[in-house]
Amino acid sequence: MQKENVAMKKNNNYLDLVTSIDVLNTLNGGVSEPQMNLSHYEGYREIRVKVPGIKLEDIHIEVHNNNLSIFYFINIVSDNKLVQLPRFIYNRSVPYFIDINKINAEIEDEELIVNLPFNRLANGYHKEIKVNER
Repeated sequence: MQKENVAMKKNNNYLDLVTSIDVLNTLNGGVSEPQMNLSHYEGYREIRVKVPGIKLEDIHIEVHNNNLSIFYFINIVSDNKLVQLPRFIYNRSVPYFIDINKINAEIEDEELIVNLPFNRLANGYHKEIKVNER
């Protein structure tokens, strides 16, 4: 029984070690952490992104199934094949008060700026519901 506990504790220590590090970052030789700033203005939200060592033109911005993703690819060679793995900077659902069709991005002074303009629901939504009798 005691041998089992020692083996389990040893395995848990390895699991703690593996889950406490960014394995992809280590395998790739290390990358700098992205810098992201989210600001809230009267008519829109703004995300400003800098990723040291990554060209701003290589950062992708996508909306898929109401989810906004900002990411870039890390190239890894595995079994003599190039594999591109995404590294997410931002990956969240778009709130109902953001006009998805008007989301835009630009590069300004070594920063990627993603603008998330509000729609008409940003000031709240109100509707009176009539109760129908049967």
